[in-house]
Amino acid sequence: MRKPSQTQPDFPWWLIIVGVAAGYFFWHVATNDRFSPIFGVMAKGIWVTIWVTLVSYLMACALGLILALGQLSRWLVWRQLARLYVEVMRGIPILVLLLYIAFALVPALVAGWNWVVQLHWIRLYLGWPEISGRDIPFVWRAVMALTLAYASFLAEVFRAGLMAVDQGQIEAAEALGLSGRQRFRLVVFPQAFRTILPPLGNDFVAMIKDSSLVSVVGVADITQLGKVWAAGNFRYLDTYNVMALIYLTMTICLSLALRQLEGRMRGRERR
Repeated sequence: MRKPSQTQPDFPWWLIIVGVAAGYFFWHVATNDRFSPIFGVMAKGIWVTIWVTLVSYLMACALGLILALGQLSRWLVWRQLARLYVEVMRGIPILVLLLYIAFALVPALVAGWNWVVQLHWIRLYLGWPEISGRDIPFVWRAVMALTLAYASFLAEVFRAGLMAVDQGQIEAAEALGLSGRQRFRLVVFPQAFRTILPPLGNDFVAMIKDSSLVSVVGVADITQLGKVWAAGNFRYLDTYNVMALIYLTMTICLSLALRQLEGRMRGRERR
């Protein structure tokens, strides 16, 4: 069996097929009175989906990088604590974590906060107000759950990328008199980022799809609006076809953009 050429990539016939099919279905949705109201309703949830995904992913990246550095720390306590977090969070389904945070952890934190602010000296000198569970929107509870869940996966991505950097590069930077922060910022992380960009992109695409889980707590994303529409009109097949088309278009467009970015970075490395 001949191996595909690595210098001449295959012509993306699959993209032509997907593009033609998506164009036909979008034209059908836009011009058909049966589908256009469904798309109009779910289009309102696109921005909610994008916002939840972006905020959750950026926060997960920050926390994941901290956890990765913790796992590579010289201090045993930090290594064990970071490893504990990663292993525990990776073992909990995202849906279970979402329900736990939305309906168990946040109410417990609110109760704990109110207990603290009721202490005499807190009330006397600081005057912190009491809060209720309704003061914390469910969209932020969903963001918290996605952040905590994906941070454990991204921590492993960052850790693998940091460990892939050649030790000689680090020693050379140390010989030049660079501090630990300078070595990380100027030498280690730029090289690690080129390695971890593909898995980071894959996790971002996966988070777009997993963001549909926030519908179980009532966040008005694409899935939630589609569920409400279908329940009210009993047009489940039409509704979920349009929903799948929206998610598929978002994920494929993002995947193509990430591939273009990876290709440009490889081109710069060859130069």
